[in-house]
Amino acid sequence: MNVLNTSDHQGFDQAARAELLTLGLQPLQAAATSVEALRGALRALQSLGDDNTAKRADRLLRQLESFEPSITLIGQIKSGKTSLVNALVGQPDLLPADVNPWTSVVTSLHLHPEETEIKPAASFRFFDEDEWDRLISGGGRIGELASRAGADDELEKIKAQAAEMREKSRVRLGQKFEILLGQQRDYGYVDKDLIERYVCLGEEPDADDPDVSDEQGRFADITKSADLTLSRPALPMPLCLRDTPGVNDTFMMREQITIRSIRDSRICVVVLSAHQALSATDLALIRLITHVKSRDVIIFVNRVDELSDPTTQIPQIAQSISDTLAHHKGPEDAEILFGSALWASYALDNRLDTLPPASADALLEWSGKADLKGVLSDSDLRDPVKLAWGLSGIPALQHALSSRIADGIAETTLRRIGSSALNLANAVAASRRISARPMDTADLGKLDSAAAHERLQSIFTQETGKLDTAFDNILSEFSDRMDRVQASFLDRATASLIVHLENYGEMTPWTYDPAGLRMLLSSSHKVLARKSKAAFEAAAQATSEALSQLYLQAFGLSAEEIAISLPHAPQVPPPVSLGRTIALDLNGSWWKRWWLHRRGYKTYAANFYELIKAETNPFVDELRDDLAQGVRDTALQAFDAFLKEQKSVFTSLDRMAQADPEELRAYIAKTAPPDTQALLSRTLDTLSEYA
Repeated sequence: MNVLNTSDHQGFDQAARAELLTLGLQPLQAAATSVEALRGALRALQSLGDDNTAKRADRLLRQLESFEPSITLIGQIKSGKTSLVNALVGQPDLLPADVNPWTSVVTSLHLHPEETEIKPAASFRFFDEDEWDRLISGGGRIGELASRAGADDELEKIKAQAAEMREKSRVRLGQKFEILLGQQRDYGYVDKDLIERYVCLGEEPDADDPDVSDEQGRFADITKSADLTLSRPALPMPLCLRDTPGVNDTFMMREQITIRSIRDSRICVVVLSAHQALSATDLALIRLITHVKSRDVIIFVNRVDELSDPTTQIPQIAQSISDTLAHHKGPEDAEILFGSALWASYALDNRLDTLPPASADALLEWSGKADLKGVLSDSDLRDPVKLAWGLSGIPALQHALSSRIADGIAETTLRRIGSSALNLANAVAASRRISARPMDTADLGKLDSAAAHERLQSIFTQETGKLDTAFDNILSEFSDRMDRVQASFLDRATASLIVHLENYGEMTPWTYDPAGLRMLLSSSHKVLARKSKAAFEAAAQATSEALSQLYLQAFGLSAEEIAISLPHAPQVPPPVSLGRTIALDLNGSWWKRWWLHRRGYKTYAANFYELIKAETNPFVDELRDDLAQGVRDTALQAFDAFLKEQKSVFTSLDRMAQADPEELRAYIAKTAPPDTQALLSRTLDTLSEYA
């Protein structure tokens, strides 16, 4: 059968396109089913409890509704990353993917199922004045490195390039330039022209060339981020895709933005070109993914349509990537997928018969060798469009992403919300037990309400204080450990430099791999994560035990009658900032010239020590002041949410305990749904699955 023998693409409707886009989404569909089940349980809980319980259930429901797993795509320039994003969205022409213009900002695509009432929208945020001034006055990170290294001529060159970029922006934007910095623009629609205006660096306006639009790339120089809200066919639940700039940004101004995107998304897709799969020049890329869990890294080798012999070359490329990652201590066992965004685009439009000849030949050749079992059914394999779609790698990529979402962030979110909801449901069940007690035994041997409230507050204050103190100690130990790691690294590097000078003299440039520093700091991060989790779990357990005693003393409820579902410790973000580029990672001409500006071993050693200390301080400080403090804040917020939840439980139980039993039973009989007990039982069963 001819793979390219497709029907008239004009008759290819949205339903057929949606059918393609469902392939590989089964794990995400299963997660969406779980979300719907939990949503139903929360709505039932709203009707089962009192006003206080209904408000807490509503808050949890809003958290569930706002759940949006996110995925960050990073990669090489011209790897076809943006075309891949377009294919995943199901709109081949959405984001401009030409060589020029090219993607220049982090673009977040917030995708929603078609049946939702979400309408298309776009929001663009500009750099603020301080961020822009740092770029222009210092030449960004590259200028900062050059300045520290004493490469004055290189620094001036970088400053001149940055100043030229600023002047072009001024000319393009006129008086609006300063006004727009730090601002945000919102639109109630999304189209290609709008996107090109904000996220693409276009050609300079030319009065002699009417084909060059002065709108294309008009705001791209100063755009920091773009957020697009879209509906996506066949998507079972909301999803966010983040398309990032290429890793070799001239001024490294967007490196930190990309790092934050990876840290916030957790799941990272590295897009490589089949012609330059992974090489020594991609060390910056490897550094960015090294500190993300291997399970959360997917490598997608794009543009296999350009290979002359896919059957032979694809296994060779896979082996080369694995060898490179192993050699440079990259993520172990990262999944490697192969495909073609071009094939995907042509399949979505059902125009395979118009593929470029070389690409068509590669598709035909690969179709006879690729293993698509588990990706396509036997009937799908006989459909030319579905076969090309399978060979494009999109279904395999969607399945890999869906599996990681379902087993990772979706499961974590469902457990967290389900655990909180279960505590509320247990309180409802306990309240009904209180209301069903005989009047003559209702108050036997119980703490009075005031004393019980005082005891409750004492538990909260005591356990919060313990957790706060525990984090004081954890963060102090973490800070001391990082200081020791940094100092030890600087001492070893300086000693290595002196040995080099003694053996080879001053005219031979010397390099030193900072991988050891990153490894030790990553180890410190793992200790932080382990101790933070242990401290949180200990505080939650101690609080649960104290509350169980209080519920017994205040309401006569045993631990079996009012079970407390413990909160799960918040996940600690990966230390992606360790992928930040520093002077020791670079081999530019300015670094070599650093040697020529110094004479004498002591001068070398002293200058080097201060240079590398200044270079490593930022990510050491970021781990200590940003990541570690964020871990503490997130843990304390989660613990506070648990305490507020238990206060809500206590308040509901106390209200029931203080009410007149006969009036209480009459009220419940009057206001409860007809099948209250059955509904409560089903709700408890559902919530128990997630907690």
